[in-house]
Amino acid sequence: MLIDLHAHNLLPDMFDHHPHWGPFFVPGEGGRWNIRVGDWVLDLVTPEDLERAQSGHAPSKEAGLSGIPSDPLLRLEKMDAAGIDRMVLSLPAHLYMYWTAPEVNVDYARKVNDANAAYCATSDRLDFWAHLPLQDPMASVTELERAVTELGALGIGMGGANFGGLEVDDEAMWPVWEKACELGVPLFVHGHNQSCSWGARAAKERYELTSIVGMPYDETALFWNFICGGVLDRFPDLKIYITHGGGYVPYQLGRLEGTNEVLGDRRNKMPVREYLPNFWFDPLVHSLSMRKAIVDVIGVDRLVYGDNFGGSDGTREDLTDNLGLSPEDTEKIRSGNALSLISRTSALATP
Repeated sequence: MLIDLHAHNLLPDMFDHHPHWGPFFVPGEGGRWNIRVGDWVLDLVTPEDLERAQSGHAPSKEAGLSGIPSDPLLRLEKMDAAGIDRMVLSLPAHLYMYWTAPEVNVDYARKVNDANAAYCATSDRLDFWAHLPLQDPMASVTELERAVTELGALGIGMGGANFGGLEVDDEAMWPVWEKACELGVPLFVHGHNQSCSWGARAAKERYELTSIVGMPYDETALFWNFICGGVLDRFPDLKIYITHGGGYVPYQLGRLEGTNEVLGDRRNKMPVREYLPNFWFDPLVHSLSMRKAIVDVIGVDRLVYGDNFGGSDGTREDLTDNLGLSPEDTEKIRSGNALSLISRTSALATP
């Protein structure tokens, strides 16, 4: 069985929410297609999309792009072709809207979660992570409760850093973590594009730097802030899945451990490594040797399967191939650990 926890969903109801921030689905040059968020533009075209556009059959936000189909039946066909039995969807990180006025994202979160819930209701093979307006923690508590108990969300889909100026260790965020523990649901952490908030300067960003380099940085910052900020001492039942191989955590774990030991302002009560049971990672890196390194450092019991299904930087191979693992350990990564992660524990946070 294969459960893919990292896949994104773009639906018509997720566009045209705000007159400036959008997001908007717009034509680009040479038959290419883009998503625009404020002044920032993402070239969303895939080779299949470009071929369709050049043949006069351009994609649309209603029809969906080839990698992110808005028709659930088409997604299920693609899942079958890839051998994926179950998939958990989330809002693309470029659209998290943490940089807007809080009320904009409060309304947008409801719209996104309603759209994903309706989409996933078409098949018992589809689930979703709830989008929250995390720049407004109390509104996020309300929306998390609604999304989980009324819509069936499996947990929180979120960025790694800078939630309208807040970080995960700010006390203002504690009610969100308390509610997640109360509901027994995990966090799905995906770094977001900080340049969306840059205004006109966003158009001058080169080489997708804040996506390709910045997203793993955000994910590592979340790991660091959760631990150093003492959040996991207060909420020891919090479950956190960090995608993209855990950001830079597996490769810099020794550096993080050593630095934490000499930090004068750290609030964690235990060594860094003793918090690893709160975290899950995936092997979504783009070389076999690095996937093997993640297995070696993190261990199979903390790994789940997530491949950014259909995304431009997603993998086109089975992430568990050629890792040299037993069938039992391979199955842990493919489904067993995911089932443990998304099971509702209903564990209350420690006061």
